Amino acid sequence: MLEQTIDKLNQMKLFGMANELSRQMQIADSSLLSFEERFSLLVDMEMTSRDNRRLKRLLKGARLRENACIEDIDFRTSRGLDRSMIISLATCSWVVKHYNALITGPTGVGKTYISCALANAACRQGHSCLYYRFPRLLSELKIARADGSYVKLLNRLAKTELLVIDDWGINALSESERRDILEVIEDRYKIRSTIVVSQIPIDKWHDIIANSTIADAILDRLVHNAYKIDMRGGSMRKNTENLT
Repeated sequence: MLEQTIDKLNQMKLFGMANELSRQMQIADSSLLSFEERFSLLVDMEMTSRDNRRLKRLLKGARLRENACIEDIDFRTSRGLDRSMIISLATCSWVVKHYNALITGPTGVGKTYISCALANAACRQGHSCLYYRFPRLLSELKIARADGSYVKLLNRLAKTELLVIDDWGINALSESERRDILEVIEDRYKIRSTIVVSQIPIDKWHDIIANSTIADAILDRLVHNAYKIDMRGGSMRKNTENLT
């Protein structure tokens, strides 16, 4: 009868309950627990199982470049990181409020790792995330325009709660690329959060976009409600394989 019950739980996708019931049947001391205590354990395990599956799904969908987490960030190396700010950002209250985060600094100081660690923290708190290198995002938008999936891609980007755009501004933008990025940023303004990672200081971004009208529109939506992390120092790639 218990095997049939476990089979039914699995058929209903109550995998956590099924595993916990199997575990209880193998432990003699479980018979000493009351019905309420045993049932509570079943419910707790089901909730934990669902949370773990959701986190796995969110992390897979985020496609983060680095397997990074807040707990592994190295604050000992001097590179302009404000520990209190990072810990505060890890709570993801800024994602709930739809603020942005702008991470700048020279190559190799760990900008990508920090952005992925913040995205990882957001996934752990149930927020959908998506990582893009800027050139790849522009390429996918261009392809989407050509094959008719442009609106679908824009909708996907607009629904993502935290979008990470890495390597911002490393290439000159064409007119169509400027307008594509404006569409992405406009769709997210005040309703979603964006992390922008760049080697170029924020005060130079206007020149990178080149078209003053579009640049004003993009930067107005990105910068005024953003946390700013200005990193500095030498490349950490000389000392370690993992940017932490």
